[in-house]
Amino acid sequence: MFDTLNWDDLRVFLHAARAGNLSQTAKRMRLDHSTVSRRIAQMEASLGVAVFERHRTGLRLNDIGERLLRHAEKVESAIIAIHEEASIGDTEGLAGTVRLATMEGIASLYLAQRFSNLRKTMPQLTVELVTSAQTVYVHKREADLFVSFFQPPGPGLISERIGKFGLGLYASRSYLDGHGTPESLRDLQQHWFVSYIEDLIQVDSVRWLADVIEEPRIAFHSNSMIAQMNAAAGGLGIVLLPSFAIAERPDLIPVLPGLASTSREVWLNVHSDLQFAPRIRAVRAFLRNTLKNDPDMQVGLSAMPQMRTADCKNP
Repeated sequence: MFDTLNWDDLRVFLHAARAGNLSQTAKRMRLDHSTVSRRIAQMEASLGVAVFERHRTGLRLNDIGERLLRHAEKVESAIIAIHEEASIGDTEGLAGTVRLATMEGIASLYLAQRFSNLRKTMPQLTVELVTSAQTVYVHKREADLFVSFFQPPGPGLISERIGKFGLGLYASRSYLDGHGTPESLRDLQQHWFVSYIEDLIQVDSVRWLADVIEEPRIAFHSNSMIAQMNAAAGGLGIVLLPSFAIAERPDLIPVLPGLASTSREVWLNVHSDLQFAPRIRAVRAFLRNTLKNDPDMQVGLSAMPQMRTADCKNP
């Protein structure tokens, strides 16, 4: 029975278990819907037992499926290790693609423009920069690397703190002329703000406005940092922005600089299966050095440990 169980079927099972439905699995694996369904059925036939419960909303692992998932992930880790081991010492080891996931603001306003430096030294290496408003789980193979403003959970996760940036309040000249310039923290209670849409926030670390003012009056909401920045530049209100977001925005004026401010750390996360892969090491080194050489990304970092391994389970 088990002679017919193969890796291709297990790989489809892993994607289906993580996606929770056939359509997303087919899209991610670039297969048609019927092929995904057939491979899952083929694997269940080989095992002689069902591993999924079928629902109108998708697939759900049953108890046997949950246990099989843990074993399948070990097989996946071993195959990844074999592949990466074979590439060590190979001149082609730095070729290929690395998928890096992070939040929209730091992706669009900081990292994207800097990857040309990596391309100059490693032209065979391609970076896929994915923006996400939520936690990306590298142990589920959603990305190779995840840059976050917090240390995420996940089994086998290697997390390295590579930076820390400050955030401050900014407003347009038109807004300050029309509403006055705050001279104290108490004055902020009389002003209007631009911020995130509360019920769409999926990562608590972006609730940074709460560090500066309690119960602000919000004139404009957006789940996009770039939209918030442009709304503030248009005169809608005061906005709290990271230092990397306002480097080329002379139309935004600091409000209560040094008095109304906060900060966030930057964490670089990779699964232990991939940490020694040449292409992954190259991108990790590039990100680490980029932030290390930027004083605005190294705000008061000397007192804390830089590397942590997460052994906790995904909640």
